[in-house]
Amino acid sequence: MLWFFESFFPVLWIAFLVYWRIKAAGTKTTQRSEPAAPGILRALAFLVVIVLLSTTRIPLPWLYRQLWPSSIWPFWIGAALTVVGLLFAVWARQHLASNWSSAVTIKQGHELITIGPYALVRHPIYTGILTGFLGTAIALSQVRGVIGFVLIFAVLWAKLRTEEEWMRSQFGETYATYAHQTVALVPYLF
Repeated sequence: MLWFFESFFPVLWIAFLVYWRIKAAGTKTTQRSEPAAPGILRALAFLVVIVLLSTTRIPLPWLYRQLWPSSIWPFWIGAALTVVGLLFAVWARQHLASNWSSAVTIKQGHELITIGPYALVRHPIYTGILTGFLGTAIALSQVRGVIGFVLIFAVLWAKLRTEEEWMRSQFGETYATYAHQTVALVPYLF
């Protein structure tokens, strides 16, 4: 049974990434795209977090300090949060359809999506991914999980700010009204 607990999160995240890669095909043609550097920095940050969360060989013992007692409850709470978060991101990805891109872009015929999860938050993919990382951090119960979550939050927040600027320039008052009525990341809070 130990194999289940050790492999649950890696299998879940790998399945999510494989799905994400498959769904990347067939998006609209890009009209405007951010420079390569921000995307490379985001990829490096995600790589750092993956290494941080997947190995116990980093020679910094404080990274592995337990934040709360390791038990079955943090695992299951974290697992539930991770599954719910990743499913929320998948739901959002389905609604975004061919408007999606891993980089900040404006697509030809770009549409402003405001239904489904986009009626709850403006950036539901980020909300879902952050919820997934929060769940993973809770299950891990160590300092490195919190550091990973904070790093991913900072990376996605920076990307969100750029996207907000581009959406305002692309959709004008329509986006301003949508932004006024719909929170960025966390329903009813943020």
